[in-house]
Amino acid sequence: MTAFFKALWALLGGSITIGSLQLPFSWLALFGAVLIFVGMWVVYRLINIGLRKLLGTTPLTEKTQKLILRWTRIVLRILYAIGAFGIVDSLFGARMFEYLERFFSVLGDPIISTGSTSISFLTLLLTIPVFYLASWAGRMSGAVLDQSLLSRTGLDPSRKFSIASLARYGVMVIVALVGLSVIGIDLSALAVLFGVLGIGVGFGLQNVVSNFFSGLIIILTRPIKETDRIIVDSIDGTVVRIRLLSTVVNTMTEETIIIPNSRLVNNSVHNYSYDSRSIIITNEVGVSYSSDLDRVIEILRSIGRENPYAVAESEVEVRVERFGDSSIDMVLRTFIRDVDDKYRARSWNNLEIWRRFARHDIVIPFPQIDLHLADRSADFRVAFVPHDDSGRGEAEESMPSDGRE
Repeated sequence: MTAFFKALWALLGGSITIGSLQLPFSWLALFGAVLIFVGMWVVYRLINIGLRKLLGTTPLTEKTQKLILRWTRIVLRILYAIGAFGIVDSLFGARMFEYLERFFSVLGDPIISTGSTSISFLTLLLTIPVFYLASWAGRMSGAVLDQSLLSRTGLDPSRKFSIASLARYGVMVIVALVGLSVIGIDLSALAVLFGVLGIGVGFGLQNVVSNFFSGLIIILTRPIKETDRIIVDSIDGTVVRIRLLSTVVNTMTEETIIIPNSRLVNNSVHNYSYDSRSIIITNEVGVSYSSDLDRVIEILRSIGRENPYAVAESEVEVRVERFGDSSIDMVLRTFIRDVDDKYRARSWNNLEIWRRFARHDIVIPFPQIDLHLADRSADFRVAFVPHDDSGRGEAEESMPSDGRE
């Protein structure tokens, strides 16, 4: 047992060897460095949690608390980076740059060579910041274009959205192509590769391709835009964000639904706010046949005018819709400012109709059936006639008695 522990200690205490590369530190030193990393991270988390709780007990404003937390996290991350660099320096010592050079030379060895393009692990790693930079440049260009230029042109929101989206994705593509060429990827080779992959994409990614081109169609033709209130496939909600593959819709119950763009292009879309966010809501109510219709129309028209969600000075329409079986059916149409208020406005109208009809003794009838007997003096007798010895039988209805029995 003693020999085993001596051998284990010698193994852990010796230098780490990977292939022909011998590192200047042992497994024990590496394990200690990992423990220090973990300890630093735990301290970082504890300081953040403790500071958040401490600030919660102070009279500082929420904005000030968030600012303090933000700068505290920045300082702690800088200290964490300095500590991490110190740990790595203690492991490698003066030979750190030598090992970094050898490490990057290994990463730079090509794993795929096509024509004049050699793709290595380092090239693949460099594509991450390239695509991140392309995404950031696209977002910034769209925001700057929308705020500085498009806001002064007087264009309608849908056209602004289309132009900003096209600029955003155009900048993303340009920056990505330039970045890929800078890190050494031949774009002509990529074109050949994409052409070969096109066959597989056509069969395996049909839905993705369909959603992608549907997203371009939505951006170019502008059937919907962000903040529009739409109904598609019985989904009623507000468009939060339009992406190349899908559209995010937030419903009235605060549910987030992600709809593939192909469904928006291939199906009928009810867009409440295509040209304007103002819509007309409808309230239907029945009144009894004994009601004064002129008085009913006057009350309904006043309710529509006084609705807090209605467009000021708008025309309120009241119609006698039909003469029903139990009531005269009336319709109130109110023009409201914003489609998002349609349920609240409709509920307000219904509640006021109930209150004012009760105040003016106007009856809202409900369906009922009156049963009239033609001969109330008729006398029916029921005789029980058994059929067998089991005691089972059936009721037999006789004719009305004429009183002569």
